[in-house]
Amino acid sequence: MIRIFSFVLLAAAVLCLVLGISLPIMRFEQLYFFSEEPSLLQVIGGLWEDDNQLLAVLVLALSVLFPAVKLMVLGIDAARQAGRPGWLRSSIPHLSKWSMMDVMLVAIVIFAAKTSGLAKAVTLPGFWFYAASAAMAAIFPSVVKLGKMKSRMEKG
Repeated sequence: MIRIFSFVLLAAAVLCLVLGISLPIMRFEQLYFFSEEPSLLQVIGGLWEDDNQLLAVLVLALSVLFPAVKLMVLGIDAARQAGRPGWLRSSIPHLSKWSMMDVMLVAIVIFAAKTSGLAKAVTLPGFWFYAASAAMAAIFPSVVKLGKMKSRMEKG
């Protein structure tokens, strides 16, 4: 039962990540170089078009690619049977240390827009889906570990 729950949790995290990067994350009311309600992908595109390629690549890597890779690694590890730890399992604690960094990056952008006086910024559903994905990814390893411990106890 825990195994099924863990994969449902992983699927929900992936869905929330997709919605989080594609739905509008904030509404700017006075900022001229972003669309009125950009998604995270549109923010990255806007940075690229405004000759901020390094920042665009950094935001893409930390806010889109890192969470996607993290979810893939967690899913692969969960699908593996209990056995000797390999590089995959040893990488999970390192990924977990950075699990909320991606959400913090997006929150800093919203905070900077609000406090700089450049724009009035309001969070939209994309941000909340994005945060939910990060939270589920943070909980997921504990659920998988609990399931594997329960499975070992039942076997022996």
